[in-house]
Amino acid sequence: MAKPFVLAKSSEEIFMLPQMSNRHGLVAGATGTGKTVTLRVMAEHFSELGVPVFMADVKGDLAGMADAASDPKMMDRAKKMGLTDYSYKAYPVTFWDVYGQQGHNVRATVSEMGPLLLSRMLNLNDTQEGVLALVFKVADDQGLLLLDMKDLRAMLQFVGDHAAELRTDYGNVSAASIGTIQRGLLALEQQGGDALFGEPALDLNDLLQTDSNGLGMINILAADKLMSSPKTYATLLLWLLSELYETLPEVGDPEKPKLVFFFDEAHLLFDEAPKVLLEKIEQVVRLIRSKGIGVYFVTQNPLDVPDVVLGQLGNRVQHALRAFTPRDQKAVRAAAETFRENPKINVETAICELAVGEALVSLLDEKGTPEPVDRAGIVPPRSRLGPTDAARRQEVIKNSVLDGHYEKAVDRDSAYETLRSRTEQALQNTKPASPAPAPKSASQPAPAQGGGGWLSDLGTTIFTGSGRRESVAEAMAKSAARAVGSSVGRQIIRGVLGGILGGSTTRRRY
Repeated sequence: MAKPFVLAKSSEEIFMLPQMSNRHGLVAGATGTGKTVTLRVMAEHFSELGVPVFMADVKGDLAGMADAASDPKMMDRAKKMGLTDYSYKAYPVTFWDVYGQQGHNVRATVSEMGPLLLSRMLNLNDTQEGVLALVFKVADDQGLLLLDMKDLRAMLQFVGDHAAELRTDYGNVSAASIGTIQRGLLALEQQGGDALFGEPALDLNDLLQTDSNGLGMINILAADKLMSSPKTYATLLLWLLSELYETLPEVGDPEKPKLVFFFDEAHLLFDEAPKVLLEKIEQVVRLIRSKGIGVYFVTQNPLDVPDVVLGQLGNRVQHALRAFTPRDQKAVRAAAETFRENPKINVETAICELAVGEALVSLLDEKGTPEPVDRAGIVPPRSRLGPTDAARRQEVIKNSVLDGHYEKAVDRDSAYETLRSRTEQALQNTKPASPAPAPKSASQPAPAQGGGGWLSDLGTTIFTGSGRRESVAEAMAKSAARAVGSSVGRQIIRGVLGGILGGSTTRRRY
């Protein structure tokens, strides 16, 4: 059985049980009250247990975990708390970055992301989401892989140009909806979001590694730039959760988690989320525990998390809240009511009085029952507080076993290349026969190029790539690894949050 670790200390030490860590948790509190330090401490202890961790570095100050602390204040705090085994320590870190600047590239294919999450990212309404789902369905039925942004653009133009032909099987396609989706993709590209889509896509097994000493790898996603597109940030983390849920096998109640996932700025996940998405989130949070994944939401206000999700979070660390507005006062009362009562503490009053680094803590005991809330100080972290310099970050990246694996994008044959090939073939078939050769002395104008309609437009406006870049064998091998056949051998895999809702879109009208 994995050894419990000390998370906080009041008159007694407060232990967190590894076997209860996959029952999820909440770390809440106002800005500057110590939430980031708390999740650092938790991540360090999980790493020492051999449990990998995933966390987003929203403010850029988690990268210092790759180095040992050197702050005398941390040592003084440990002595005052009576922590006799405290020492400075560095932890194994893997840096990730959607933009590839501060870590290994994080990519997903368009097909893996699916229409539901893409609609959320593009802020589409129900009608537009239906059209996007239809586009995915047409791609599935025609065996066209949607890997990167240009694949989706080509598929949208194909569906728009063939709307009349597709109406019988799939329903009406609104040209206005197609245009809205295209404009949304353009805005996403201008924000750099197109860097998220493509191959090689992230292999989830690379998040589940330990180092040579058996310490769990701390995976840190650089999110300071990503936060300029908050829906992209929230959608990416939700996609990662859904893929873990869809991919990992059932393990029941393990003695320690397989991975602990910290979802910082959790309110971005739930802000303006449609009901169907909230239902899917609740399903993933409720069921992913059996896959050995612990999810910890980090947010300023407990009211940021819907009740259906909040009820799944057994481990609670509540830092100070400020009751300056009616909503703040409501949040204080709500937070106080969710703790198991301790007659020695007035929780509602204490929440507003907590000092920095102090929290109200209630963790699960060995029976899965929340312990009475206690007011305690969070133990100090062992790694260095604050960011690391660019040179040290690059050193960590270069020393990683993943160096060079995700850095170079691969552009294999997919929907864009297939539709381009069809266009070029159609243009060849419609090209007029060559006239009889003229005498050498006569000058003749070059023959006109034929073709029209969507084929001509598609060939002359969007197909400007360089064509096939891999051998047929390589493309087939990679396709087999990322796609699986349905009854007709052409249905593309998508996860629980990436699937087309409501089954087939056949004969649905948009």
